[in-house]
Amino acid sequence: MHFTINGKSYEAEVDIRTSLLDLAREHLGLTGSKKGCDHGQCGACTMLVNGRRINACLTLAVMHQDDEIVTIEGLGSVGDLHPMQDAFVRHDGYQCGYCTPGQICSAVGMLDEVAKGWPSHASADLTRVALDDAEISERMSGNICRCAAYPNIVDAIREVASTKVDA
Repeated sequence: MHFTINGKSYEAEVDIRTSLLDLAREHLGLTGSKKGCDHGQCGACTMLVNGRRINACLTLAVMHQDDEIVTIEGLGSVGDLHPMQDAFVRHDGYQCGYCTPGQICSAVGMLDEVAKGWPSHASADLTRVALDDAEISERMSGNICRCAAYPNIVDAIREVASTKVDA
């Protein structure tokens, strides 16, 4: 099977029951995405597939042959952080760091959803999404932080969102 992850081509022969998360972690050595609950409830495994955020523990790798997959390793690098990674560092949007890769990938995907005008259950106006705290919290509700760094995570997301709007 052929996979494109973080802009790099991979060939892997895995059992068709292998999740995308297990493909990345166990077969390709991309261990940034974490296995938390393995039931799609914590968001630690969040990756971007064709620009959309997904729980990689709930999807089969075989379903994503030839898709563009981005893990936390593909967002930035040492010395050249993605703006969301940089904001998380500056706002202390992590404590133990376990959920951080999923939080960051989810936040990047979420801001793309907002840019496309996709409303959420918290959106008061379906034609223009206002990215207030309630909106951010609703959109990030699939990502759990057991250390409760939520205020700092929201601050980091708000900062990146404001720079995207201002740019």
